[in-house]
Amino acid sequence: MENEVGHEIADALGVLLRRTTRAQLHRELTEGMGEAVDALTYPVLSALARTGPRSAADLASDAGLDRSGVTRRASRLEAAGLVRRETDPTDRRAQLLVLTEQGELAVAELRTRLAAHIMASLSSWPPGEAETFARHLRRFTSEGPFA
Repeated sequence: MENEVGHEIADALGVLLRRTTRAQLHRELTEGMGEAVDALTYPVLSALARTGPRSAADLASDAGLDRSGVTRRASRLEAAGLVRRETDPTDRRAQLLVLTEQGELAVAELRTRLAAHIMASLSSWPPGEAETFARHLRRFTSEGPFA
């Protein structure tokens, strides 16, 4: 029985983590956000919002990209005024990517859209189930195999 539950969770996580699933969600969330904010740049914005200022190399694993992929996307975001580069105070040779105020506003809008998208998908759930799911998911991510 326990192993069956583990398989069921693993299958569900496989769907969530699938690149095509994420790309489709990112396309939906970024629709109408402007030329620079799209499914390709979403992971960079999201990772910067979670981690704070980072170098492209350090941000790569959080964004699910390689360093050059982060750099290309960050250049687009920088041209749009959403990201700026600053000298790393601990290593003057390195550059940090930093969200601008406009970038933070874009991330806030994306998070609002994501939360609304999630809640819409849970609207048919019985009262209290979404809250219970959120609590268990938070516990799973903090105590489970991804912690």
